[in-house]
Amino acid sequence: MKHKTKISCLIIDDEISSQKVLQHFVAEVTVLDLKITCNNASEAFKYLQLNENVDLLFLDINMPNQTGLDFYKTLKNPPKVIFTTAYPQYAVEGFEVNAVDYLLKPISFERFLTAINKTISLLNIESDAQDFIILKENKSLHKINFDDILYLEAFGDYVKVHAENKTIVTHSTFSSLIENFPDYFLRVHKSFSVNLNKMTQVSGNQISVDNYTIPIGQTYKQSVLNALNL
Repeated sequence: MKHKTKISCLIIDDEISSQKVLQHFVAEVTVLDLKITCNNASEAFKYLQLNENVDLLFLDINMPNQTGLDFYKTLKNPPKVIFTTAYPQYAVEGFEVNAVDYLLKPISFERFLTAINKTISLLNIESDAQDFIILKENKSLHKINFDDILYLEAFGDYVKVHAENKTIVTHSTFSSLIENFPDYFLRVHKSFSVNLNKMTQVSGNQISVDNYTIPIGQTYKQSVLNALNL
């Protein structure tokens, strides 16, 4: 099966300033392929009628004539959607239509990346897309295959992602980042999650991954034993 390497997307927003922010963010993420920017739901509908192969919508909610929510509900086979809005009161209704995420304006790039990583995970399952995550370190973006990652380590307001050939330090909470990782990454400590495919040994309250020894927290020990069928 041919692997999906790009996520085709549309921006639908009536505000030029918001369009420019999203266009800039999309341009920074190589996995995203922006097809068109639409000023309203009508323009987006016309495009989708002629172009079925769209994976993702960045959809503003509060637009004239037809709201983003109402527009999305009219689509028979809708793409994935990330709602963008300045109004938090729409969040519940947004998730009721299975939105990937709900971004409140002004949108930070870090928050945008979190939403994209969620999308990548969903399309990995449904479209057999590549098994990778995009991480930001300082002003650089890194695309890393999950299979190359050994373990994750909480580091204050950052997370150290230890891969086979490098370590990326990315600004994120530990809990929110590990939500984007496959099931074979197991949290073994409040500050550590390991790739079970890279595990070499469990001894007492320690687990070895490659040449690294990582502590197993008392709270997590039973879940580790269960995951290893011990």
